[in-house]
Amino acid sequence: MTEHPTPDQTTSEQHADWNDRLVRMANEIARNFTAIGHERAAVATADHIHSFWDRRMKEKLFQACETGECGLSPAAHAALQLLHDRGAPAHQTRATEDIPGASDAG
Repeated sequence: MTEHPTPDQTTSEQHADWNDRLVRMANEIARNFTAIGHERAAVATADHIHSFWDRRMKEKLFQACETGECGLSPAAHAALQLLHDRGAPAHQTRATEDIPGASDAG
């Protein structure tokens, strides 16, 4: 007899998948900025996440990483720390300037 997951298990697995996806996205954003150096990449990543990610996405990433290691690259981790400690940085690229309602959430 095949055992089916309980709704709680399924939800838990879905949350883990979503957390992994957000970590991967943050790492990809940071990797795109590596050519400008670690500190500037961290600030530009923080700017991008602040400007384009939905509030729920940001909260979920903070929750996933609040207990320690969650798989973020050094630049992505620095970006998350920057957002946590200081809030949104000044715009770093023309892409994040003056875009009301922009979001990576679709």
